[in-house]
Amino acid sequence: MGRSRVRAPELRGRRWLNTGGAELSLAELRGKIVLLDFWTFCCINCLHVLDELRELEQRHADVLVTIGVHSPKFVHEADPDAVEAAVERYAVHHPVLDDPELVTWDAYAARAWPTLVVVDPAGYVVAQLSGEGHAHGLDVLVEELVAEHEAAGTLRRGDGPYVAPPEPATALRFPGKVVALPGGTFLVSDTAHHQLVELEPDLVTERRRIGTGERGLSDAPARFSEPQGLLLLPEPVAAAAGYDVVVADTVNHALRGLRLADGAVTTLAGTGEQLRTRVEVGAGAGELSSPWDLAWWQDRVVVAMAGSHQLWSFDPATGVLTVLAGTTNEGLRDGPRADAFLAQPSGLATGPDATLWVADAETSALRAVAPAPAAGAEVATAVGQGLFDFGFRDGPADQALLQHPLGVAVLPDSSVALADTYNGAVRRYDPATRTVGTLARDLREPSDVVVDGEHLVVVESAAHRLVRVPIPASTRVDAGAHRVRRARTDLSPGALALRIDFTPPTGQHLDTRFGDPTSLTVAASPPGLLAAGTGTAPGLDRALRFAADGPGEGVLQVSVAAAACDDGDGVFAACHRYQQDWGIPVRLVDGAPAELVLDLRAVHEG
Repeated sequence: MGRSRVRAPELRGRRWLNTGGAELSLAELRGKIVLLDFWTFCCINCLHVLDELRELEQRHADVLVTIGVHSPKFVHEADPDAVEAAVERYAVHHPVLDDPELVTWDAYAARAWPTLVVVDPAGYVVAQLSGEGHAHGLDVLVEELVAEHEAAGTLRRGDGPYVAPPEPATALRFPGKVVALPGGTFLVSDTAHHQLVELEPDLVTERRRIGTGERGLSDAPARFSEPQGLLLLPEPVAAAAGYDVVVADTVNHALRGLRLADGAVTTLAGTGEQLRTRVEVGAGAGELSSPWDLAWWQDRVVVAMAGSHQLWSFDPATGVLTVLAGTTNEGLRDGPRADAFLAQPSGLATGPDATLWVADAETSALRAVAPAPAAGAEVATAVGQGLFDFGFRDGPADQALLQHPLGVAVLPDSSVALADTYNGAVRRYDPATRTVGTLARDLREPSDVVVDGEHLVVVESAAHRLVRVPIPASTRVDAGAHRVRRARTDLSPGALALRIDFTPPTGQHLDTRFGDPTSLTVAASPPGLLAAGTGTAPGLDRALRFAADGPGEGVLQVSVAAAACDDGDGVFAACHRYQQDWGIPVRLVDGAPAELVLDLRAVHEG
């Protein structure tokens, strides 16, 4: 395969992790295939890629060096302690460059999280890919590069530069969610230990652990993989189902059932493989995608399916699992459940008025789903501005700001408490006055809250503990507003040609026998930025037009999906789904380019 000679820019940032303190350079990695993974720890798609790469890294350990380039979206993600904790939390077993100022991100012209860049043993960029689902194509590309450079004598085999950090020792490790049990104890998902732990009311003393602690998917012995959400079923439902607690087994992409009497675990849904197809509202699938939290609503289990930006519904009586709300497009759009955009929903709670409250993490928003039997569930935004606006501000809900909330609970007065994770706070939204206040501050990544009498039990995830916080009167906070820090792309006013660059891996092709296997969605923020070209349609090209009397800058929101099938297997060929969402800050400048090219899977050829 011929490729253009594009020299890889040097790797520059604040510091290196997982190298034993050593700084790395591309020069000293010459002879190795280098895979740069531009990621940020808020991003569920980035976490999927970390898991996808594990097998690839092991299989090619003597020739492939993976380097994570941590490129923060949120202000909290630029904190050095938070980056270090995330590398441990998500079991990142390769070197990581901490790049808080996005120096290396800009040098490689990355536009989306995650972005993958392949550098060959001679130090040249040979491929740039966006989104997840590229493991197979990367495997093929690495094999091709190995053959090419081994024949040329430019491949160097041997160990890579990864140095494992010291093993931490705490009773809990990055706990995720908690639920109160009938006897006064609490069940917590000990996420990084891949276990569930029942704690006494003091929140410290362990009554028992469930799960071996080894990452895996099995019922006997019970194995989990980074479990998160927990739901205690209503007693009659539990008695009929044969289990008491539903567990969102996040990285296993599964729902599990736990019987409290003897600790028996049953797999309820999911195969262990991540869902990679788009599932419409009302339809179902055998695979799931990073279930993160659970709630009981309208006689069903609601699942916050963070990986597909949707809410799903599970019936314990029948085992049927279907999509409740969300299109799979990542964003903030209200309306009927089949049209609504969500963005990594990560916390759920129900109120006495049957409202389902959703902590929508990536839009830093609190969303509400109201039961409407005649029209289906309607999705509305209580607090939040969109994918790129966040901060720490109390006051009227339409001006208040959150930062990546992960947990939600309904208080006795029907107001809503939020684990405002990246602000290190517990916030309160009052639906009656539509105002936001702050209940507690200076917490370390609170990820869940549950009401316990006159207190809240808070999962302080980055402190590896649970704490009680009294429910006080709110205090006013205004620590400012923020927007995602990324360079704007200058584009010409008027017509714009949008093109998605996608080259299927060797051995695959875009199969058009049953129609166009691609889907392109375009939107703008503010909506008045574009006069034409929005909406969803097949294809990888779109003619857009900026509004002549519209704003001079904004954000283009682009979502793409493409299915490529293996060659030579006829109707039964295996197909692979590639998808990505971009939010491109743009500025309209006379004389700037009138074309925008985004790389879904771009292989550079010479």
